[in-house]
Amino acid sequence: MIRRSRRSSAPEVSGPDIQAAEHEAAKQRILDQAEAERTPVDDVTQAVRVGRRPR
Repeated sequence: MIRRSRRSSAPEVSGPDIQAAEHEAAKQRILDQAEAERTPVDDVTQAVRVGRRPR
């Protein structure tokens, strides 16, 4: 919940709001990192095919 202080025009943010925003930011960082480290399916399929070649 955002409340406006009588002394200033800037909104006051409560503790739970800050925690929720920090949680969402952390979640987004984790998702971005996972996407950056993801191996494309085509690369995995090719690796599996190479590993199954008869010798």
